[in-house]
Amino acid sequence: MKKGILINIAKALLLARWRQTLVAAIGVTFSITMFVTLLGFMNGLNDLLDGLILNRTPHIKLYNDIKPNANQPIKNAAAYKEKYHFIQSIKSDANKQAIYNSQAIMNSLKKDERVVGFTQKLTAQVFFINGTTDITGVLNGVNAPEEIKLFHFNDYVVAGNAADLEKESNTIILGKSLAEKLLVNLGDVIQLSTARGDRFQLKVVGYFQSGLKDIDMVQSFASIHTVQKIMNKPNSFVTELDVKLKDINLSIPTAKEYAQLYQTDAEDIQTANAQFETGSSVRSIISYAVGITLLIVAGFGIYNILNMMIFEKMDSIAILKATGFSGKDVKSIFMYIAMSIGFFGGLAGLLFGFILSSIIDQIPFVTAALPTVKTFPINYSIIFYIIGISFSLITTYFAGWFPARKASKIDPVVIIRGK
Repeated sequence: MKKGILINIAKALLLARWRQTLVAAIGVTFSITMFVTLLGFMNGLNDLLDGLILNRTPHIKLYNDIKPNANQPIKNAAAYKEKYHFIQSIKSDANKQAIYNSQAIMNSLKKDERVVGFTQKLTAQVFFINGTTDITGVLNGVNAPEEIKLFHFNDYVVAGNAADLEKESNTIILGKSLAEKLLVNLGDVIQLSTARGDRFQLKVVGYFQSGLKDIDMVQSFASIHTVQKIMNKPNSFVTELDVKLKDINLSIPTAKEYAQLYQTDAEDIQTANAQFETGSSVRSIISYAVGITLLIVAGFGIYNILNMMIFEKMDSIAILKATGFSGKDVKSIFMYIAMSIGFFGGLAGLLFGFILSSIIDQIPFVTAALPTVKTFPINYSIIFYIIGISFSLITTYFAGWFPARKASKIDPVVIIRGK
């Protein structure tokens, strides 16, 4: 039978029971709407949380960890070379805290095509002088322009400008909680001292807020040259090189390669944040599971409605078969009905899902712990919409296939005789 005739019959059956058709379509629409909105919101939340960590975390961190010296004097004594050595209270080798030959390493990184960029860092333990009280803190020497370009440093500077660290000498950006504790404002001059007792005066040019109060209570930033001067170290002295790669998935093998090549410790971002990535994966799985469950429930609704429609249209099916329509034609008619509900209900669901996501995206979400967040996060990835319409069609196909198969096997003689 011609496809056009079958489509017209399917349309007539749909409109004849338009209330049931509308209920089925609304079920699909609601499921797709919630599927798209839920995935967009949960993945937006994942992106937000990932950004808080990944934006400020290098893909590879090169450093020299403080650890006991493996070469103890007893090993060099000829009389004890063949003996087992039991040594207690081994002290750490503090001389290896700096990255040796850092300039040669940086020249090598510049030539590496896998590297987007890198930045130097120098960390010092200091005491902030607050009257008669000394507050323990950490002073990070950074290259501000590179930190801004590679690790979004300026996004977390809630007052002032990170670039001022390079424009003015002897300047500092304080963690917001630390600044509140010291009761200082922008432009004020603070005093700090090193572990050796040397004192320095630095001008406050900004506040930094990471979203973690414990970190903001001790964290501060200055230019790397300022920190080298405070520590009385040469310009080549750095304790860390933070590398950003073009492909984050290469961080593990590249870190192992750098550790062997440069004879330093190397930590990749996936190892450093393994627990965090696990949490993101679990949230995504839950989102997909809930969304797919909604679609399956909608499929059962369509199945029940088509079953009822077939029961009520027994006479029409018998007449169709008696006038020359085959079982395959009857099956096609009811499949057209099911797929029409899935297609148009799915399209409406995508539209309403986008509208609902846009509304959520405009709702203010202001918290002191997350200075970079202004509204609820939403991810508008086209993948969610493709998955939504695909599952809509697949679910309605199977929901319609069983009733359609049942309709194709109805014997018109039995129906007409019963009448």
